[in-house]
Amino acid sequence: MKTVFLAAGIAALTASTSAFALEKVAFGTNWLAQAEHGGFYQSVADGTYEACGLEVEIVPGGPQVNNRALMLAGKLQFHMGGDMLQAFSAVEQNIPVVAVAAIFQKHPQVILAHPGEAETWEDLKNLTLLIGDNGFQSYYQWMIAAYGFTAEQREPYTFNPAPFIADPKKGMQGYLSSEPYVVEKEAGFTPAVFLIADAGYSTYATTIETMADTIKNKPEVVKCFVDGSIKGWYTYLYGDRSGADELIKADNPEMTDDKIDYAVEKMKEYGIVDSGDALEMGIGVITPEKVKDFYDKMVEVGVVGGNIDWEATFDAEFVGDGVGMDLKKD
Repeated sequence: MKTVFLAAGIAALTASTSAFALEKVAFGTNWLAQAEHGGFYQSVADGTYEACGLEVEIVPGGPQVNNRALMLAGKLQFHMGGDMLQAFSAVEQNIPVVAVAAIFQKHPQVILAHPGEAETWEDLKNLTLLIGDNGFQSYYQWMIAAYGFTAEQREPYTFNPAPFIADPKKGMQGYLSSEPYVVEKEAGFTPAVFLIADAGYSTYATTIETMADTIKNKPEVVKCFVDGSIKGWYTYLYGDRSGADELIKADNPEMTDDKIDYAVEKMKEYGIVDSGDALEMGIGVITPEKVKDFYDKMVEVGVVGGNIDWEATFDAEFVGDGVGMDLKKD
């Protein structure tokens, strides 16, 4: 019954575009505009959202912006979640936020090392690691439990790469498309990069979140936004992304073509968006098995409690049916 209703709602929403104004929705990102938001900007730039009846405003995040709170207050209809830890926390606090798509199949968190100082993930245990407080309380606890890293080898990371650059015996946390690029530019060497997702840190990232009431009352809007975002991501990665890049640079003048090119290259190289289940089921897919796997890992290391209704953190109804895969060109 839900599928029939959803299909009818989508048809009505699409048909309305010729006779009525587009439905306005706002999507809040979790940071300043960048290539990691590219698929959403793509669907604004090329009219993909409009094609199914939505006028989408992208509301950039930033250091002084809490777009998730704005969604809870009804000011935004959708929000870009960080990873599933946020989703677990919301359910634990009885906040009715639901992930309806997972754009990043892999978390882009990395550990950097100087060339020759670490050839494998295990070699990182021989280094002093610069890890921020949030990382220490989350993925580093998993690194300790799963691989034998120690709290003693960790030093606080202050988001300044200078201590890492100066000391070959230090490793450093980073974001795949950010810190490695900064090190290359400032220090003149290419660091060794270790993606924590490839070591087993299995959370989704860059999720699309919405309120449970939005799913209940406007499933056709959710479906249009999710499908439009997925199509935008295929085009952004495999087609002409010039229009999206211009919108990104307009929203964030510090974002330059070289930074964008680097980020897109790394997202594709490491399979951040298009890998794993997404190769068969489409970008954005969420599976209960993967959510449960990550939840169990976080319970085991004490990052989250063992009584959370993890199944309430997501709704996979809107993804996994291959939408947009025909747009993949290579």
